[in-house]
Amino acid sequence: MTLNKVVIVDDHPLFRQGLRDVLETDPGLKVVGEAATGEVAIDMADEIEPDVMLMDINLPDLNGLQVTRQIKARRPEIGVIVVTGYDDAEQAFHAIRAGASAYCPKDITPESLINTIYAVREGMYVVGERRMNHDEVVQWVEEKIGRISGQLTTDIEDSFVPLSPREMQILEYVTHGRSNKEIAYALGISHQTVKNHMTAILRKLQVEDRTQAAVYALSRGWVRLDKPLRD
Repeated sequence: MTLNKVVIVDDHPLFRQGLRDVLETDPGLKVVGEAATGEVAIDMADEIEPDVMLMDINLPDLNGLQVTRQIKARRPEIGVIVVTGYDDAEQAFHAIRAGASAYCPKDITPESLINTIYAVREGMYVVGERRMNHDEVVQWVEEKIGRISGQLTTDIEDSFVPLSPREMQILEYVTHGRSNKEIAYALGISHQTVKNHMTAILRKLQVEDRTQAAVYALSRGWVRLDKPLRD
């Protein structure tokens, strides 16, 4: 029997062990690695070349969507399953657009998780209880773009990844209470550049001010306050 190689990405050791225990009950699955940070996960994807990666959103360095995007850009054959405590329809949309094949809540049953892994290996997409083929997931994404953005747009990249790496970096500073001037100094860019990025962030997140942007990021696990800024 050819085993399906799985890597677990989550910063909580107890939760990783729980997932390992569940997966090891299935003879067709083999856990070949664990990562507590996004950077380690990206390295493991290159070194181990797993079939599937179980990905948390709320990681201490990069968030799970950023990690998923980078992994899929380098190793498109790897199936990424987002397993998160943030069971949110909009978050699921962003996860699929970032390249994930499935989006599951952390309270998923062991049987459903194992079935999801096999579905992903078969080329299917899974969001909650819904299982979709490629054409169906494309239609699902287009419907979500219409609901989230208000209209279908030709600038799909804005919907594919909510924020660019630089915008995510600035949002992290904002969430930590830094002013535009402080952000400009820390990143070595102009004050106007920071303002331009903030305008783009507010537009993409469809919020009115930096406080709402910070709340948006925290509520979805994109930014963690316990992660120190690298000034």
